[in-house]
Formats: sequence, C-alpha cells, structure tokens
Amino acid sequence: MSDRPYVLLSCAMSVDGYIDDLTEERLTLSNAADLDRVDAVRATMDAIMVGANTIRRDDPSLLIKSRARRMDRISRGLPEDLVKVTVTGGGVLDPDSRFFTTGASPKLVYAGEETAEALAAELGAAATVIDMGSRVELPVLLADLAARGIRRLMVEGGGTVHTGFLSAGLVDELHLVVAPFLIGDPGAPRFTYPSVFPQTPKHPMRLAEVRKIGEVALLRYTMGPHD
Repeated sequence: MSDRPYVLLSCAMSVDGYIDDLTEERLTLSNAADLDRVDAVRATMDAIMVGANTIRRDDPSLLIKSRARRMDRISRGLPEDLVKVTVTGGGVLDPDSRFFTTGASPKLVYAGEETAEALAAELGAAATVIDMGSRVELPVLLADLAARGIRRLMVEGGGTVHTGFLSAGLVDELHLVVAPFLIGDPGAPRFTYPSVFPQTPKHPMRLAEVRKIGEVALLRYTMGPHD
C-alpha cells in the first residue's frame, strides 16, 4: 500500500481562470459530453473529495451517474458508490446536504480539533469525522485515506482545495476543462489562489492530452518527468 493515493485533480474553468461567478445560479462551465467523460473518470476512482464550501454552495451528490458504470463496478467487486471526502476549517456542514444523504459508501470529514467533536455530534451517523489535531495537513489526510484502502482519489474543488493540493505537490494528474468565455469578476471563485507552487517554468507539468469536446477544451497534464 502506497503512503498516499494517486490523486487526480479535475476542474472546469473559464478562459480567465474562474470556476464560478457571483450569481445565485450555478455557472455552467462544461457540456453534456464532458460531464459524461467526468462520470467515466469517477467510475475509475475509489474516493472523491471536495471542500466544505463546495458542499455548502453547490450541494453536489458526487455520485457516478451512469447505471452501466455503476453495474460494471459491482461486477468487478467494487462498491457501487465512491467514498466521499471533505475537509473543513469552520466545521459548518448540513447533514441534510446531498453529500451525506446520497450514496451508500462512507462519508469522511476531516476537521481540526476545535470543531471535530461538535461536528461529529451534529452529523451523527451521516459521516465519520476524523480529528486532525491543531491543523489539517493534506499529507496526513492522504495517509489516512491510504490506510483506509483508498488507492485513487479524485479531487473536484473548490479553489482553496485545488491550491492546497497543487502547492503541496500532491497531484499526480490534472484534468483541466476550459470553457469558451471569460468572467472578469475579481471577487468570483478561481481555479487556484496565490501560493508558491512546485509547477514552475523550470519544472513544468507534462501535457499528456489535448481534446476538443464540443466548444470546451480538455487539457490533461501529468506531474511526472517528461519522456
């Protein structure tokens, strides 16, 4: 067992790097064909992770949508649903969110010691809350997932989580979908936020694939050495 899962980070953004706008309605950055591609990628994973703010803002179910893919997982002896993972600093999560109420696999919530006990009481049987001590450290979180049998983790946002994984050098593969428009609002959520990243001009990611999917473009990067 590796000391951490293989991490695939998936994101859709505007040309200028935004993952949403500031309206109440969720911004559509992808299309049906790309969403089906994402569903196919999900079906190859053991777990899926989003930040607590994504749960509060978007209320995602994070399920594999295709019945055929779900049945294929069962035929291969895999759980029908992915383990769901989130991380929270403030500890404010609604147990009625679809993150907790949909899917039969475990839901794991990583929280700091100041909020973990109260959050465990609030969520009850809906999730397992893991006390991470004084600070949530992503390498420690990933090591805990590996100990729970998670070999492949898909990270779907939001920007703070993306920034944390990329800046810590914990991403093995990046799927970046670019929508054909711009947002231009400096207050809107971004793909990443200012940080120090190991992916630099001297240490670039490897562009493994470019694919046109309707009017959006998929850029698939790997973080290993260039061939």
